[in-house]
Amino acid sequence: MIGFPLLIIPFAIYNMIAFLTPFDWNTKLYTGGFRLPSGLVFEPTASDAFILFSLLMLMFEVIKSTKHGKSLIEHFLALLLVCGAAAEFAMVNPAALMNQQNVPQQMGNSTFALFIAICVVDLFAGFATALRRARRKVVVEQTPVVVAPAPAPVVVRAEPVPPPPPPRAEPSPFTPAAEPVVKVDPVQKIGS
Repeated sequence: MIGFPLLIIPFAIYNMIAFLTPFDWNTKLYTGGFRLPSGLVFEPTASDAFILFSLLMLMFEVIKSTKHGKSLIEHFLALLLVCGAAAEFAMVNPAALMNQQNVPQQMGNSTFALFIAICVVDLFAGFATALRRARRKVVVEQTPVVVAPAPAPVVVRAEPVPPPPPPRAEPSPFTPAAEPVVKVDPVQKIGS
């Protein structure tokens, strides 16, 4: 099964927002904020929501990787995603590309840097799970070697063995029977 890295989804969303709208990632999502028991107010921003969504995609990617494994193509796509995002972070300025002036910095900010870090974690987690699966596969395929201790020598007393009984000679039923012998006396001559 060939899939794609799930982190491509937040990467595509970030690029659509960066290139199509003049959006500030520090925009607060909830203006009133959330009052914490400590008395502080937590005001989540759009960048917080994006990082949370990216972490959620990372979690699904790791689950998918440990359950089904990743193909070589998926590892290559994850590597391309990291390289592309890092190159975009370092070299792309959407405001200059769109010839707009007062556009907030879209690519070279901490939100996109954290997203690149998440992509790197996904890449190395994929490699680690693939190595783990390969090692487990090798161990399963090996034949078990059982080494048992040698048995203790058995002491045998040598006793004389009686000779076997001589074979019995019985007449064969197939030998012809002997004819009766007739005794003949010598003949005596009288006179001459």
